[in-house]
Amino acid sequence: MPLRSPYDLFAATEAPEGYRGELLAGEIVWTGGEDLVHNEIVESVTDQVPHPPWRRPGRQLIRPAGCADSAPRPDILVHAGDFADHDGLALPASAVELVVEVVSRTSVDRDYGVKRSLYAAARIPAYLIIDPTAARCLLLTEPSGEGDKADYEVERAREFGQTVPLAALGDVEIATGEFGTLPPVRLHRRP
Repeated sequence: MPLRSPYDLFAATEAPEGYRGELLAGEIVWTGGEDLVHNEIVESVTDQVPHPPWRRPGRQLIRPAGCADSAPRPDILVHAGDFADHDGLALPASAVELVVEVVSRTSVDRDYGVKRSLYAAARIPAYLIIDPTAARCLLLTEPSGEGDKADYEVERAREFGQTVPLAALGDVEIATGEFGTLPPVRLHRRP
């Protein structure tokens, strides 16, 4: 059977051992193991989002509606579990309330760039970028726009040590005081 889209090709591709993949704007991106700071932040955030009512799988693929060239895999996604439409590999973006990305040396451009517009285009209500290289969190809400021009209308920055209120999840707040840090990196220049 011929493959019909970049997503079909991605879904049929087996990841190299020790890597996880995601499809971002038609490009398959392979990521190796994360460092301890990254993993401890992911664990902390996951522990602070109450289950139930929220489900908070890590590294779960998302399938934006009508987007055959992307299937991002955030570090954490939060959903209420009330969806029926999935292909067994990826959850529909319409079911997701929050995505969380923890920035690493190699993901900084994707997390602040392509994923920001991709999550906004998918109308995911809240996107939390946790950046241990800058010791800050950036909460993005109110998605608008289409395609690669999509963005979030509201940005709220919090330094590590401050709590991050997640209105998309009701009264959930994320404590950041014990998040570890990494040496700074800088964003690459965009055309």
